Amino acid sequence: MISKIALRSTSASALYNYNYKNTIVNGARQLHVWNNRQNALLANDNKRNVITQVRNASDIVTSPFANVKIPHTNLVDYVWGKTEEFTELPSATCGVSGRSYTYGMMRMLINRCAQALIGHCGMKSGDVVGLLLPNIPEYMIVCHGAFEAGLVVTFVNPLYTPDEIKRQFENAGVKMIITIEMLLDVANTVGPQLPGYRTTICVGGEDDPSKNIHGLQSLLMGGYEAELPGINPMETCLLPYSSGTTGLPKGVMLSHYNLVSNLVQGDIPPIMEKVEPENQDKVLTVLPFFHIYGFNGIMNVAVMKGLHLITLPKFTPEDYIKALVEHRPTYLFVVPSLMLFLASHPAVTRDHLSSIKNVTSGAAPATEGLIAKFREKVGREDIHIRQGYGMTESSPVSIFMPLMTPRSKINTVGVLYPNTEAKIISLTTGEAQGTHKSGELLIRGPQVMGGYLNNEKATAETLDEDGWLHTGDVAYYDEDNYFYIVDRCKELIKVKGNQVSPTELENLILEIPGVADVAVVGIPDTLAGELPRAFIVVKPGAKLAEEDITQYVNPKVTHYKKLAGGVRFIETIPRNPNGKILRNELKLRS
Repeated sequence: MISKIALRSTSASALYNYNYKNTIVNGARQLHVWNNRQNALLANDNKRNVITQVRNASDIVTSPFANVKIPHTNLVDYVWGKTEEFTELPSATCGVSGRSYTYGMMRMLINRCAQALIGHCGMKSGDVVGLLLPNIPEYMIVCHGAFEAGLVVTFVNPLYTPDEIKRQFENAGVKMIITIEMLLDVANTVGPQLPGYRTTICVGGEDDPSKNIHGLQSLLMGGYEAELPGINPMETCLLPYSSGTTGLPKGVMLSHYNLVSNLVQGDIPPIMEKVEPENQDKVLTVLPFFHIYGFNGIMNVAVMKGLHLITLPKFTPEDYIKALVEHRPTYLFVVPSLMLFLASHPAVTRDHLSSIKNVTSGAAPATEGLIAKFREKVGREDIHIRQGYGMTESSPVSIFMPLMTPRSKINTVGVLYPNTEAKIISLTTGEAQGTHKSGELLIRGPQVMGGYLNNEKATAETLDEDGWLHTGDVAYYDEDNYFYIVDRCKELIKVKGNQVSPTELENLILEIPGVADVAVVGIPDTLAGELPRAFIVVKPGAKLAEEDITQYVNPKVTHYKKLAGGVRFIETIPRNPNGKILRNELKLRS
């Protein structure tokens, strides 16, 4: 499928016979004039230390680490800034096909992609590109190529239905879709329905002028030249979609500054292990790059540190174990369900995990029992297993476990990142809470989003006028300022770390004739964490069975949004006086 673009140093030698320093043009970026709001954000960032000193210490928790300086640069220049130190080292390799790119090769192709997008495909600075891609090495080329061209990127789960993809791409204002041959029919269905749509790029495919399709390989080899625009780091460059604390998925406006900030915050010795390019570490990940965790927490971190990233386009036990055997990775990025697979699957042996030095688990809490079970499988005490806390809205990390976290801090998600503040407020009074008192977690820092795209109401509900991000998660902190996540006051359902919006499923179910009212909640599940379950009120005289509901909903959504928790018919949906669904009450009925 993708083998046509197996661009390696052993083939197409003329393409890669280049002088790296002469290839990267327009290295010095010219910044635009920042608007008042952006200047205010920077001013707040610079004054935060002074402000914190005059506040009551019990109100605001600050990081135990000194503030770090955030460079005012764009994401591409920052992430690839040290490429010359490891030009000939491998950057990314497909764990299935073996297709591989060196750092120098990848950086050159990113620049070629950027120039082709502007000079040949007709894209303009600020246009939105939609990525419909699995985890493949070329993800870096097209994603960072779009950023270098001054474009905005949004990405979707390639398993989404055409309706789900269209909904997001239409909301984001997508003008171009980049995909693979296997998904080209979906792109050809969705693209022409988008206002002002320009063209489609196919990774591994050929040019097809009759359908307005460009093959990525021909674009990269076309020698197109264009003057790349200056990039203002404060401008939005990424539009991942998140349900936030409630409601339908919304476009999260993340700037170059947000994303670079989060990378800089995590790149300090107490958090980041020292890496040595001459003994290049390998990172194995199947976690999707279309999720902010995979994108900025894994892919960009790996590139920034000169690591060798082994990608898998999808999870199968065979492919994952094969990658463990062939590549002997030193770093693993997992979610709890993947950690459970590694800890319990009989085909995964202790030898398969013998090279692992560091495991990072995210997207959902990993229990103490699960971590103990994984350690038992590994059979070593020197392995670092760490968790953190973040949201799409915070680029994503705001809390993380330092390397020297005491074993006594059971179930912690760590301490605040540098330049980050937090407070816990009462769920009833809104007053700030002290140590060991649970409440809603609020976060503030340079990694926090600018807001939701074209949704001032949702922005105001999540991001207050003082810059606090209301996470919707219930947490507390101890006397050492280690944080613990204990519950969620938001409605979001987490299925194997994937976000499922109850509102989205409820809107679908309400389309079914005979449904009078509906509420969807997450019910506990050992493997998935939660599963969506629908509680339905039927109209008088109507007759509906569970199959009527699932047969309508399940084909319209991706696999983890299906009503795997079942359907229950009830007399009435419990609501408060304002009409808000009392989901916790429904969970008790489960």
